[in-house]
Amino acid sequence: MSVLENKTPSFYRQEDVQQILNLAIARQADQGELSREQLVEIATELGISPENILQAEQEWIVQQEEQQKRRKFNLYRTLKLKKSFGKFVIINAFLIVINLLSAGQLSWSLYILLFWGMSLGVKVWNNYQLQGEEYEQAFSKWYRKQQITEAANSIYLRVNNWLKGL
Repeated sequence: MSVLENKTPSFYRQEDVQQILNLAIARQADQGELSREQLVEIATELGISPENILQAEQEWIVQQEEQQKRRKFNLYRTLKLKKSFGKFVIINAFLIVINLLSAGQLSWSLYILLFWGMSLGVKVWNNYQLQGEEYEQAFSKWYRKQQITEAANSIYLRVNNWLKGL
């Protein structure tokens, strides 16, 4: 009897079963993808009802869609931050040059640089906070705006196609 067999328990907690199965499935995934039929077959062998598998699959699809939306939102925020940083650099460089040419030294332009820089720092901080109430509110606001834009585009296309048909 090997040392590993001695340490193998007879019973596992639900969490342990999930972790072991996750590791086994990850190893299987290294060998290739699993078909839906294989997934259902594995679930059946584990005593999971087809209804539970269907519900879990639907829940997983919803979670994947939610994650995709959040990835789009985070990309949107990052691009918006880059745009703000570009404006900051261009305008402040211009103001510093004007200040140097007019006064021969940096004076008033440093105040603008400082206050705008602090504002940009707060935006950077908020951009990398991916949890919390503020993030959820910003995500909800962005998502509502996306839905309104999609609805408006859909209506526009329908009207446009209808007018072309006349």
